[in-house]
Amino acid sequence: MADIPYKTYLSEDELPKAWYNIRADMKKKPAPLLNPATLKPVAAEELERVFCRECVKQELDDETPLIPIPKAVHDFYRMYRPSPLVRAYFLEKALGTPAKIYYKFEGNNTSGSHKLNSAIAQAYYAKAQGLTDVTTETGAGQWGTALSMASAFFGLKCHVFMVKCSYEQKPFRREVMRTYGADVTPSPSMTTKIGREINERFPGTNGSLGCAISEAVEKATGMPNARYLLGSVLNQVCLHQSIIGLESKAALDRLGVRPDVIIGCAGGGSNLAGLIAPFMGEKLRGENDYRIVAVEPSSCPSFTRGRYAYDFCDTGRVCPLQKMYTLGSSFIPSPSHAGGLRYHGMSALLSELYDQGLMEAKSVEQTSVFEAATLFARTEGTLPAPESAHAIRAAVDEALECKAAGREETILFGLTGTGYFDMVAYGRYNDGEMKDCIPTDDDLAAGFAALPKV
Repeated sequence: MADIPYKTYLSEDELPKAWYNIRADMKKKPAPLLNPATLKPVAAEELERVFCRECVKQELDDETPLIPIPKAVHDFYRMYRPSPLVRAYFLEKALGTPAKIYYKFEGNNTSGSHKLNSAIAQAYYAKAQGLTDVTTETGAGQWGTALSMASAFFGLKCHVFMVKCSYEQKPFRREVMRTYGADVTPSPSMTTKIGREINERFPGTNGSLGCAISEAVEKATGMPNARYLLGSVLNQVCLHQSIIGLESKAALDRLGVRPDVIIGCAGGGSNLAGLIAPFMGEKLRGENDYRIVAVEPSSCPSFTRGRYAYDFCDTGRVCPLQKMYTLGSSFIPSPSHAGGLRYHGMSALLSELYDQGLMEAKSVEQTSVFEAATLFARTEGTLPAPESAHAIRAAVDEALECKAAGREETILFGLTGTGYFDMVAYGRYNDGEMKDCIPTDDDLAAGFAALPKV
């Protein structure tokens, strides 16, 4: 083929020893979280009632560029990191494109996704604080699996609220969590006050990440010695996921390769923020320039059809207000198969970068996403998660544009996880039963009407 290795691993000695904080290089920082009662910035002591103390420090730190990775976390990373950077030769050949396509593969661990990068960090901080229990939400189940695994490693009891449609579509993902010792509840449930209220407001609802967050926060604040851990959206999670981009850039630098376009799927934003971190840092410092593209589902188009406004992070409205691209906390997406992307808002960090024009966004329909996923599986040999397949769709489209224009380009995208627990979705696609669900303007207007007045 070519003289560039098919798979590129960094050595253990090259595993980054610090996370990179994009906010340190931003001239205009993301807007602060607000207390919904006072509309004033949330103080650290308020956040510490919900989150681990050290995570709160990281959440509020806009100035420190490099934050050391604790030794226990770094040692755990060595089980599965550095993760491979792969040149997609066979996909390139199938497309007949002059573009060079690379992907960073985060599915080479037991949780099957990038989520373990932050789960192990947050579980470590919870254990170091002397906590006994942690609660969380999960959409596709990848974050719940990762946190269940990390909690078992540190001897914590993990309580997971899983979005109901995913709970029903992915029973085996649920059983992996239970195998690691977690208890798993379909959300919205009747076990919490907020869950009962949501079921009353939206009878027969399939749930959403916003619903599950509300229940997990209520559970955490109602238990002694417990805290809530979040798998995406927050600054602290984007920070932990920077390990993805740091490794990607180091491997590409070693090969003498510079990507022109960097593509990632976007739901809450953690994997995209992690993948682009060092590249965005160079862009912010004026050292280099890259096209950065966020890809979201047309069924939940926060960037492409949402509003940049303060909104609640959860459907039950118990969390602080965050300024982000949002469809409204009352918006409940259709039960699409990309469960990890069914969140009504987007990371405040990515929202600010997008609002400044430093990155692009596009939305794609799920039938075209599964078409790209199937092509990738048949050419590259890995069955991708539906979430990751959004990035594959955009990478394929970019490569085909290069083919049509006779343009050479280097594309990097994030393959955040595997799809082996998503066979119900693949079955519906293969049987021709999958439909595209795109909200109408009226659907979105209802969510916007409920935005808080800030």
